[in-house]
Amino acid sequence: MSDSHSSTDARSADQRRPSQSILRHVAIGSVLFALVAVQPVAAQDSVVCSAEKLPGMVEGFFQITTTLGFIGLAVIWQADSLAEIFTASPEQKKRLKVHKRAALKSALILAVLGPLYTVVASIMGLPLGDCVNLTPW
Repeated sequence: MSDSHSSTDARSADQRRPSQSILRHVAIGSVLFALVAVQPVAAQDSVVCSAEKLPGMVEGFFQITTTLGFIGLAVIWQADSLAEIFTASPEQKKRLKVHKRAALKSALILAVLGPLYTVVASIMGLPLGDCVNLTPW
C-alpha cells in the first residue's frame, strides 16, 4: 500500500511542476515583451540623464556595492582559510572549500554585472545606458 501511495505522490508532484518548455516559452515571451515595451520609452528624452545628480548617485551606489562585495570576498576567503587550519574533518574542509568557491563566483558575477549592464543598456537604448558608466574601475 505504501508503494502505491508513494507513486501517487510522485505523479501528483510531477503534475504540479510545469514543464521546462512552458517555462522557456514564458521567459522568451517576457523578454520579447520587455524589449517591445522599452522601445517607446527609449525613444523619449532620457529623464534619468537630464536629472542633475541621479547618474552620479547610481554610479556611486554601484561602486560602493562592488567594493563592499570584494571586501566581503576577502573577509570570507580569509575566515574560511583560517577555519580550514583548525578543522580536522575532511568533510568540514570540503565544505569550507565549496563555500570559498561560492564566494569567489559571487564576486566574479558582481564584477561582470556592471560592465555587462553598461554594454547591454547602450545597445538596447535604455535610459541609463547613455549617461551612466557602471564599470567599477
